[in-house]
Amino acid sequence: MTAPNISHVPVTEWATLVLELMVADLSHSLDVYTRLFGFTLNYTRPGFAYLSLGRIQWMLEQAHADKAWLTGPLEQPYGRGINFQMEVPDVQALYNRLLAGGYPIFVPIKTTAYLEGDTQHHQRAFLVQDPDGYLLRFTG
Repeated sequence: MTAPNISHVPVTEWATLVLELMVADLSHSLDVYTRLFGFTLNYTRPGFAYLSLGRIQWMLEQAHADKAWLTGPLEQPYGRGINFQMEVPDVQALYNRLLAGGYPIFVPIKTTAYLEGDTQHHQRAFLVQDPDGYLLRFTG
């Protein structure tokens, strides 16, 4: 008998782009993503979890060698050469929660100015690596 699929919090609107990341330890990654990063667990099935944070939707899957779309060996840190930028409601509160929890910060929070034509925009951002090394850039 297999474990059941479990719906935790319904998704009210499905995103048009959803990332699916292979992870070495799904239960550990779920703990970090929900407890520290603030994601909501929407749906699980054995070896898989669907998460959201506001309009961000994210999938985590337990890595295993016979996965059909695995393009090469997974070596830590995963996701080399890419970072995922996510706008969160309160970037400073998330940063403070990670600091208080002793979570390692890859790039400390800072404000950066960007030009769009003649308009200057400001963005607060910091970067962390998730438990598998995927680089996450939280902005606000």
